[in-house]
Formats: sequence, structure tokens, C-alpha cells
Amino acid sequence: MLEVGNKAPNFTLDNQDGNSVSLNDFKGKKVLVWFYPKASTPGWTIEGQVFRDEYKNFNGKNTIIIGISADSIKTQKNFCTKQGFPFSLLSDPEKATIKAYKAYGMKKFMGKEYQGIYRISYLIDENGIIEKAYEKVKPKEHAIKVLEDIG
Repeated sequence: MLEVGNKAPNFTLDNQDGNSVSLNDFKGKKVLVWFYPKASTPGWTIEGQVFRDEYKNFNGKNTIIIGISADSIKTQKNFCTKQGFPFSLLSDPEKATIKAYKAYGMKKFMGKEYQGIYRISYLIDENGIIEKAYEKVKPKEHAIKVLEDIG
């Protein structure tokens, strides 16, 4: 994971609508960047739904929500549309941003090791500095925890 207090790596990726989104677009706002391995899987759907349900509370705290996975733009669009997500889901098929945020590496499932995307998030402050790092988040509780941390 990246360390709190470090400058967050900038990125420019396409969202579910094919529009470019950069971290630099949000100077003066907090940004929650959440990484997920695959769209439309149960845990990530739940996490996204809670972010969706708490979206107005995040807006009220000057905080943007951005999801990032290696899924295609089309897959992100389908996920976003089906779930009614009001925030951007970014496509990073090359995993450059995912790796820059140390959200990719060895994982273990049922005794097998493989390379994959970690379930982590970062809260980035108004100046692009990592304010909080969340490791092994719980999908149903994560959005509420972040809102509590924002204050």
C-alpha cells in the first residue's frame, strides 16, 4: 500500500462513458479511489451499492468517489448502468494505475496463488496527498467508515 502523507500518483483513465478522468481534475476536493478486481461480482456490487446509497453524503463532504478495475469500458458501463452508480468507474486494462497505487500483486484463494487486484481504497485530500489508506475493506461497511473518517 502507499503510505499516508505521500503524494497520490496522478492518473488519466477512461470512465464507463469513454470520457477521460484525471486525479488532477479534482483539485480542491477529496477523492476516494476504490480498487476492485472485477465488475458485477457479489462483494464489489455490494460495496458499490453502499457508495451509491451514500453518494449524497459524500457530495456533502466535498468528496468524489472513483472506482478502478482492469475491466473494459463496456463492462464498466454495464456495471454502472445496472447498479445506477452516479460516480465514475475507470477502466485500467493495462493495470498501470492499479500498480502505481500498489493495488496489484500476489493473492491466495483456496490454496492457489495468483496475481490479482487487492481490495483497497485511498482517501486523497484536496491537495492530492493520501490522507487515509484502507486495506482489506469490508464491502458493506467501507463507505460508512470512510464517511466517519472524513468527519
